[in-house]
Amino acid sequence: QLQASGGGLVQAGGSLRLSCTASGRPFSNYGMGWFRQCPGKEREFVAAISRSGAIIYYADSVKGRFTISIENAKNMVYLQMNSLKPEDTAVYYCAASRLGRATRTPIEQDYWGPGTQVTVSS
Repeated sequence: QLQASGGGLVQAGGSLRLSCTASGRPFSNYGMGWFRQCPGKEREFVAAISRSGAIIYYADSVKGRFTISIENAKNMVYLQMNSLKPEDTAVYYCAASRLGRATRTPIEQDYWGPGTQVTVSS
């Protein structure tokens, strides 16, 4: 199971830190990622990290503002979001991929958390 937390309402230019806890199965070999979805739109890639933390990818829209990190000892992955913009408003989902590497498409993910709402006001 994956459980994301840390969403909320923030003003443009502000910061939020999302956390994702993995439990109930051995996620130690899974690659982890964050995706987001707005109403009426497809789920889109935000950031991904390999299990070792050595490989990281970001969507162009968040590069330089968001940072993904992993803490294997706690089975947790984080998304630090800085300089937030109204267009970052979405439900953010944590995902895990058996492939173990950083993956950028929804179809490559095997497990999803229920999502956490992030709202950025202008």
